[in-house]
Amino acid sequence: MEGKNVLVTGGAGFIGSHICERLLKNKNTVFCVDNLVTGTKDNVKLFLKDPNFTFIEQDVSKHPIEIDHKIDYIFHLASPASPVDYQKYPIETMMVNSIGTLNVLNFAKKKGATLLFSSTSEVYGDPQKHPQSEDYWGNVNTMGPRSCYDESKRFAEALTFSYHQLYGIDVKIARIFNTYGPRMRANDGRAIPNFVSQSLAGRPVTVYGDGKQTRSFCYISDMVNGLITLIESKYSGEPFNIGNPDERKIVKVAEMVQEITETKSKIVFKPLPKDDPAKRRPDIKKSLSKLRWEPKIGFSDGLKLTIDYFRNELV
Repeated sequence: MEGKNVLVTGGAGFIGSHICERLLKNKNTVFCVDNLVTGTKDNVKLFLKDPNFTFIEQDVSKHPIEIDHKIDYIFHLASPASPVDYQKYPIETMMVNSIGTLNVLNFAKKKGATLLFSSTSEVYGDPQKHPQSEDYWGNVNTMGPRSCYDESKRFAEALTFSYHQLYGIDVKIARIFNTYGPRMRANDGRAIPNFVSQSLAGRPVTVYGDGKQTRSFCYISDMVNGLITLIESKYSGEPFNIGNPDERKIVKVAEMVQEITETKSKIVFKPLPKDDPAKRRPDIKKSLSKLRWEPKIGFSDGLKLTIDYFRNELV
């Protein structure tokens, strides 16, 4: 993608800021919208002097988007994404994934833009099918502690699909699996930033449950490649899993972090939160066959890059 006008909602967040960076590197004009509830201007401070970058502080769930320029593509990434964040901001999470998505869809309709909606592996809930493929309908508790995120993302998928059917909008639905890398917040609450920040600080490394639950972690550069590949593809109105199928037990991830950081911190086990998924692994056969996309960065290499980032940030 080169020479395009691109809107990135949630552009000051973890994934959003990396999308902005890649787009600017490839000589696109970027409009970054973020209300800074979980994002931070620190993530985009290097871009603020770039004439091709415009930052707009706005809550897309409260105000319609108004940009006079032509917009070719929209990455709709606005939403709290970690359990700590969306349980702290449950109403805001539901509003940005409902009213916010409605506003962004109307803006895409007005501009004739291609829209990528950032859905999530959480639409599968605590899955009874493993690995999870796009045809799986999920196993979600509608009234649990994660429901504000899970259900609002499921609603947003349905809303996005309906706009595609009714108005012919070119929409892409990316079901994003666990992603990690530089610019994650130390207090993000997710496994890797928790383990890394605790290990570097010499604090106990907290593992919830027995640590045998699994996750599959995708390095941020692979995620950016996947999302850009999807938005530029010919496929519209259907979901694609974007993630790394390299499945690992959480306790083993904690041990890897301990080894790389050479910490003296010990692992401590705490009760497993309610509705925490026992297994999580994307089936990416569809992305591989249709998009010709698959992750390239090995977990050990990505983890070392992430730890290096936190070393510099936490000094």
